[in-house]
Amino acid sequence: MTQSSKRIRITVGGVQLDAELKGTKTADQVYAALPIQAPINTWGEEFYFKIPGVTDYRETATTRVHIGDIAYWGAGQVLAIFFGRTPMSMGCDPVPADRVNVVGRIVGDATQLRRAMEASTIKVEQG
Repeated sequence: MTQSSKRIRITVGGVQLDAELKGTKTADQVYAALPIQAPINTWGEEFYFKIPGVTDYRETATTRVHIGDIAYWGAGQVLAIFFGRTPMSMGCDPVPADRVNVVGRIVGDATQLRRAMEASTIKVEQG
């Protein structure tokens, strides 16, 4: 973990994973908005949920994400966690529906989230 990164803990159903947020302004605002417990939505193998009070500075706005990436989508005010293919995927990597700001990354195996596909809420807290 670098000095500027911040650790978070993500709990969905029976799955708990740690992640690191980047040292960006948007990531700092996500960290400051924690803890949060929210209803989750799925889009393929992506969880996303509303996270209020975060400004999207678009430091890393991209449509290229990888399994394990955590991204903020400013237009929808949601945080997205990618753990596999999405409906727009052509290969094995997830593809977001729109440009997102990558703010962090799961530490370890993000595909474990596949075991929590039936969960209705997510909890994210400073870790």
